[in-house]
Amino acid sequence: MAPIALETEDHSRDAAFNQAMHGKSGEERAGFLAMLKKDPAAQKLAVDEYFKHWDEKTAKNETQETRDARKAEYATLTRHYYNLATDLYEWGWGGSFHFCRFAPKEGFFQAIARHEHYLAHMMHLQPGMKVLDVGCGVGGPAREIAQFTGATIVGLNNNDYQIERATKYAARDGLAEQVTFTKGDFMQMSFPPNSFDAVYAIEATVHAPSLVGVYSEIYKVLKPGGTFGVYEWFMTDKYDNANPMHRQLRLDIEEGDGISNMVRVSEGLQAIREAGFDLQFHEDLAHRPDARPWYWPLSGDFKMLGSIWDFPSIARMHPVGRSLSHRLVGLLEMVGIASPGTQKTADSLAKAADALVKGGRLDLFTPMYLMIAKKPL
Repeated sequence: MAPIALETEDHSRDAAFNQAMHGKSGEERAGFLAMLKKDPAAQKLAVDEYFKHWDEKTAKNETQETRDARKAEYATLTRHYYNLATDLYEWGWGGSFHFCRFAPKEGFFQAIARHEHYLAHMMHLQPGMKVLDVGCGVGGPAREIAQFTGATIVGLNNNDYQIERATKYAARDGLAEQVTFTKGDFMQMSFPPNSFDAVYAIEATVHAPSLVGVYSEIYKVLKPGGTFGVYEWFMTDKYDNANPMHRQLRLDIEEGDGISNMVRVSEGLQAIREAGFDLQFHEDLAHRPDARPWYWPLSGDFKMLGSIWDFPSIARMHPVGRSLSHRLVGLLEMVGIASPGTQKTADSLAKAADALVKGGRLDLFTPMYLMIAKKPL
């Protein structure tokens, strides 16, 4: 397979666009309020740049060329996706943009934190270790893992707005010295070789155009003997690309989650070994016999409430809640309070949510394939 061509980084351009689109909205406490303070022209540009990869490109007419076009602009695609989706994520999900397992009666945010703790436990993270978080979002997992382990965390992100939000939250929580964030493309990291004692990624490296490419970069910056732990998004090996329903489901997930090229489990296992790692443990945690499946918050099923405090989160995902949110965002956009494209983005996320639930129920998709690997001494 030919190497993936990497996008040219331009941090000045990205910083200027971040300022143009987001302005001072990053200072807002709540994602919903931040969502209402975008520059309309800049947001329209982000919408056009992102959705050009998906509009009128259905599973029926998908070609290798369309997939290659998305991979060729992997960094721009992901950056604009999070320019559009970050505030919606914070509003609807919280500060940790990932799924998790659920114990009986366990509240949503408790389960989210436990999922992060489990990864840190499996990696044996310790106080004093220097750890890289690849694709750190707004820093929810980095802050939690730093407090849980005592490790120093560096978050890597290619989206300026998320870095701004993450830095603000770290300072708010008194973690500004222990948890820091830096701008960069995880396909071409600027850190010196052998910089980190450990590296983790939580549902982030799925945005890479090539898993071999991103895993190889992680291998490079990890010290010999260091550990790499990842919760990876995969289509399972039950996925059949020749099946139109399977293909549409995968495409709906990719569109609604900013993914240029999602692959199957077997391809991911091959990629981590090809990058040079010694794979020590791997398991699809979605197959654990949990009280509630990982996708239940997206299903809007009130029977699965672990706590009354989860009601607002689940209500937003219930069909009635989604309909109300759709109308609210549409109204805000129509009267000029929300910028153009906000509803289109929200609808894309909702379509992906349906596909994620269906993929989970049919065991065609997993967001929690855990891999623990070592860089040989």
